Amino acid sequence: ADRVLCMDLHADQIQGFFNIPIDNFRALPILAEYFVNLELEDVVVVSPDHGGTTRARRLADVLNAPIAIIDKRRPRPNVAQVMNIIGEVEGKNAVIIDDIVDTGGTLVAAVNALKDKGAKSVYCCCTHPILSDPALERISGAPLEKFVTTNTMALEDRFLENDKIVQLSVAKIFGQGILNIVDDKAVSDLFMYQGHNAQ
Repeated sequence: ADRVLCMDLHADQIQGFFNIPIDNFRALPILAEYFVNLELEDVVVVSPDHGGTTRARRLADVLNAPIAIIDKRRPRPNVAQVMNIIGEVEGKNAVIIDDIVDTGGTLVAAVNALKDKGAKSVYCCCTHPILSDPALERISGAPLEKFVTTNTMALEDRFLENDKIVQLSVAKIFGQGILNIVDDKAVSDLFMYQGHNAQ
């Protein structure tokens, strides 16, 4: 191997473990395009924790929307307790963005908190759908419009048959990335949504 292409590493520092060139692509352009096409009004982009605010800001810039942050704590692994919501969500269509969803506990706690604070509707998007049990049951039972994710991980038919789950392909970004590398062109344009001037 002489180069690594990956998407939305959980920590950017992981790139330091490789001694060959690495391109850490973002799913943001794919996820952003989905929500731009929905043409939602009164949108607020929500980060499920303080660590995800940069990701939320990038999507909010594309959607020309404000952001909100969920202040939470974890009493134990895979258990999230929402403490507060920073930002205005009442009467708005909330879009939660995260990099990974595992059991869905944090997601459902966030969805319920947003609805309790008066959000009109709640969507979620993430890059990597681990979706360990009981994630499917939690997503199905939550007051969530759509759970939008990518195909960086294969999902079983039982997930894809669920009306709330939408899986988008990352093939276009990786395919164009490989072509650009082979043709000795820059890959930086693939890191942003091309429909707007957002970074």
